Amino acid sequence: MQTTSTNICERMGRSQELSEFKRGTVIGCHLCNKSIREISLLLNIPQSPVSGIITKWKQLGTTATQPGSEQGQRMLKRTVHKSHQLPAESVAKDLQKLMWPSD
Repeated sequence: MQTTSTNICERMGRSQELSEFKRGTVIGCHLCNKSIREISLLLNIPQSPVSGIITKWKQLGTTATQPGSEQGQRMLKRTVHKSHQLPAESVAKDLQKLMWPSD
């Protein structure tokens, strides 16, 4: 028998995001001293996204998605993996060109 949270994970998929309202509700529950597990059960969301939303809110002060943040990390990993002997300045310049092409 599958649990409700498992079914939601299967329906959501990795690429879909929670609505702004749901993310705000998670933060509201957190501010009311609910645990991650309680929030997960209450809102029918897996614990991992609940934890991620709370962590992002604590670090950045927002639950909004940050554009391009993952793209830069993937590109940096790919660049470093291709050539381990590149100087740090070269990798930094390549990453800066990727993230801010107009500069």
